[in-house]
Amino acid sequence: MRGTKYVMSGGLAFSEDKDMEKLRRYSLKGWHVRDFKFMGYTLEKGKSSDYIYSVDYRSIKEDEKGEYFDFFSSSGWSHIASAGDIHLFRAQPGTKPIYSDRDTSVEKYENLNRSMKYIAIPSILITVLLWGGVMISSGSLTSLLQVIAVIFSIIAIPIAFTVFATYINKLKVKEKKGLVHLLKTIPFLLFLAAVIILLFAVDTDRAVYILLSMIVGAIVFPTAIWMILSLYHKLGGKKT
Repeated sequence: MRGTKYVMSGGLAFSEDKDMEKLRRYSLKGWHVRDFKFMGYTLEKGKSSDYIYSVDYRSIKEDEKGEYFDFFSSSGWSHIASAGDIHLFRAQPGTKPIYSDRDTSVEKYENLNRSMKYIAIPSILITVLLWGGVMISSGSLTSLLQVIAVIFSIIAIPIAFTVFATYINKLKVKEKKGLVHLLKTIPFLLFLAAVIILLFAVDTDRAVYILLSMIVGAIVFPTAIWMILSLYHKLGGKKT
């Protein structure tokens, strides 16, 4: 009997190394990655093996996939799964890393950043416009826009932080430590600015409600998804 389980990702832009190490530990227990899932991975039960994992971020045309995967295979890396421009590989310990120098590591994060910007920019712009509509509207329209704005915030904020994190990762590889420390203060300053704007632009009760909705939604939503997917794959694994 072969089972499956769902494992949540820490976010590749934030904890790629930790994710890859976690997948290796699961492989040692006989749980191997089968596919990407929303906010995580599907693992399949098999024999215990020591695999190392790595990801590559690259936009590939359909007619280029064969050559692309063959190139990695010849270097000892077997393709496991892809999700958009994210490609997961595994290999035996001791295999030469996919990214072994600073230039290629910088290219890696540039590829991820380029892919994410196409999603991040529209999401952030729509979210800002919706919150602007909340502040200048009234009556039932305000309530409707507020609900939609909260939903978009739950989506846009993590995406924005992901793009920001990939940019910081690129600077870390370039050893721009001073700039990295400076940029890490930006999210706090932006949040503080948002709080001040809300408190002055709308009444206090409404501002507190908006902020709490965004914070609770950002925590509850991914947690609920993780619980649902974990239960789904646990039950599905028992049936296989």
